Amino acid sequence: MFATLFGGQPKENFKSLTINEFSTFIAQPNVQLVDVRTPAEYAEGHIANSSNIDVMSQDFSQVADSTLVKDQPVALYCRSGKRSKHAAEILSSKGYHVVELDNGFIGWASDGKPIVK
Repeated sequence: MFATLFGGQPKENFKSLTINEFSTFIAQPNVQLVDVRTPAEYAEGHIANSSNIDVMSQDFSQVADSTLVKDQPVALYCRSGKRSKHAAEILSSKGYHVVELDNGFIGWASDGKPIVK
């Protein structure tokens, strides 16, 4: 009973990747790269070849379903990793194969990885 109250939550159906793991993962063919930040944040800078679907938007699930292909992997990122984990929970519960960037765009940019402005 205590395990249920204190950390016995179901294990996530997605994987959080380090910056280097994420970089390798998104280089694979057919990976759908999605920035789940706001359009304004996306416009300030993003990872190349990413699309933008704002997880805080009321129609996030509908836009994701109309944009993404379920049988291809989805790689998510946000600013710091919090919103991408939330988006990953939503999408993995809908049957998508999801990974997310653990330290977000901040970590990506700080590590010197390429960004598009």
